[in-house]
Formats: sequence, structure tokens, C-alpha cells
Amino acid sequence: MIRKLTVLALSAIFFMSLFTVPVFASNGKSEMVNVAHRGASGHAPENTMAAFERAFEMKADYIEIDVQMTRDGRLVAIHDTTVNRTTNGNGFVGDYTLEEIQQLDAGSWFSEEFAGERIPAFEEVIDEYRGKIGMLIELKSPELYPGMEEKVAEALTERNLHKSKNGKVIIQSFNHESVHQSKELLPNIPHGVLAGVTWADVSDEQLAQFATYADFFNPNMNIVTDELVERVHLADMEIYAYTVRTQEQADNLFEREVDGIITDFPEYVYPHPVKN
Repeated sequence: MIRKLTVLALSAIFFMSLFTVPVFASNGKSEMVNVAHRGASGHAPENTMAAFERAFEMKADYIEIDVQMTRDGRLVAIHDTTVNRTTNGNGFVGDYTLEEIQQLDAGSWFSEEFAGERIPAFEEVIDEYRGKIGMLIELKSPELYPGMEEKVAEALTERNLHKSKNGKVIIQSFNHESVHQSKELLPNIPHGVLAGVTWADVSDEQLAQFATYADFFNPNMNIVTDELVERVHLADMEIYAYTVRTQEQADNLFEREVDGIITDFPEYVYPHPVKN
């Protein structure tokens, strides 16, 4: 009799689970937003078409693209202000023309499999991936590149991406003045302020000020606490934390109930339901 009741109880639980309503996070989604940091940079050389393509294949929600500017005023995807670490060249990004910088090998440092990968032009990336995957565009060191905000706005506007209302284009920067300026140029595109570990004690007043022009407060994962997430949400912003490189780090951020995770390894985030 006991065995029969146990079987009936388990069957009932299974039947009910088929009709369980998914739990939604504050971003309205039943799964964490998965942002591939510089593309799927744990699997392919960062900020290359190979990394962006790998992120697309892995079904990330967004690719994060670092944007800088060449000597001839062209926008390119690269993280460091020099080419030393991620290419076979030397010197500052801003000392190269687009033609010169695209002659560098941006893949061999990662693996011989990617030998010959180029530093892509920003327009090349958005032309390839608009409508296919979200794009989180980071204005990198804009203080070095006067007019960068206008050039990014122009590139997006020419492609009718300045009217984005589905959150598939987001712009962010550690330079909060640059974020403010970009938001004025592109008021319909969501913007985010990036925050390093020095922002661990950000005040409610500072969050409220950010919220006047930003839609996201995106912090280093090491300063994320339950309290910070709650205060960011109370300021009517979302929170995407960076940069996850282990499953343990991802799981910790799930527990904190952030809205999105920026990661080198999209597989640590997707698919992964938010907690009940």
C-alpha cells in the first residue's frame, strides 16, 4: 500500500511539473541574459570575427564588442589601447591606419588554428551580426579618441540601428561622461555605466544620477552583492556583471539574481534558468 501511494505521489509531481510556469527574472526573461565577452573569447581570439561567430553558434544573447579608433578615424574592434598583446605587432591602436592594423595577425597568439585572423572594423561586425545576435558595444578609452561617440552613432544611424527598441543594441563604457554624451546622441538605445572594484561603495545618490542617462549599472562581479543588485533595481536599472571565467563564478551571480552575465564561456550561462 505504501509503495503504491509513493508511486502515485511521484506521478502527480511529474504531471504537475509539465505545467509549471517558468520563473521570470527582473529583466522579464526566464533565462539569464548571456553576454559573450569580446565574443566567445574562451574559445577563440577575442574581438575577432571567429570569436563573434563562435558566440553566435553557442547561442549567446549578445556579443560584447570593444571599440577604438585608428589614426585615420576608423572604428575597430580591439580591447587594449596597444596591439602588443593580441597581435604580432607593436604600438598604439591610434598610431595605425585601418589598412595597416588589418595586416596584423590577431589570431596566432591564441592558437595556430586562428592564424591570420584580423582586427575587424566595427562596421564589419555590425553588418555581419545585426538582426542575428544582440550587440553590447563598449566605448573603449574614448578620452583618447575625440569624436568616437559621434562616429559610433553615425555607424548605427546609417544602418537604422539607432531606433532599436528591442534592447538588441546596448552601449556602455567605463568613461561615464562618454556614456552620457552617447545617450544624448542615441536616446533610443539603452546605455550602461561600467563599474570597477572601486565602485563597491556606490551610493544610492550616485545610482540615481547614473539612472538619469543609463539603463544599466554593469559592475565587476567581485563587488556584486544581494544588496547592490537590489539597489540597482530600485534605481530602475538592470545589472550585467563581468567577467565570468568559471562555472562557480556564474553560479554565484545566479544566486545574486543579476539580470545578465558577461562571460568568456557562454556555456557557463546558457541555458540556465533563474532561481525560484
